[in-house]
Amino acid sequence: MPRYVAFLRAINVGGHVVKMDRLTALFEELRLGNVETFIASGNVLFDTSSKDIAALERRIERKLHDALGYEVDTFVRPVGSLADIATSHPFGACDEKLPALYVGFLKEPASTKAREALRGLACATDEFHVNGREAYWLCRIRSSDSAAGTGFQKALGASTTVRNVNTVRRLAAKA
Repeated sequence: MPRYVAFLRAINVGGHVVKMDRLTALFEELRLGNVETFIASGNVLFDTSSKDIAALERRIERKLHDALGYEVDTFVRPVGSLADIATSHPFGACDEKLPALYVGFLKEPASTKAREALRGLACATDEFHVNGREAYWLCRIRSSDSAAGTGFQKALGASTTVRNVNTVRRLAAKA
């Protein structure tokens, strides 16, 4: 049976606290199998025979909205794609000691307008790259000190959730 990961937006941030055992139970109520959460930032591994990712996202979003009372944008990827996402080096050889390389997950490929907006945010400390439904942000300083940090998601012009690439790498290794 295919295995997937759901990257959830708005889990355990902004005053929305969800215990991982509750999140697991909600996914199991959707009849998804072998459910595992990974760190408390809204990463859920699961099995399902469904291959319709958009339908899975909508189904999970409805369930979480009904159970939690607020919107939880959901971005589903097959676990097989995580290794490619995690090992992508869109900026060439990067120093592993850099503060952060982030991956923004999107539902659809970024628009031309979004790509242009990201190019406009690029500077000496911040670079951006879009590959399909993932947007990469290389931040050479702490993201909280970056002027581009608040603009990254806004520039994409679409709902997204962001993870440090190390989290994606650890998920790929776990899966």
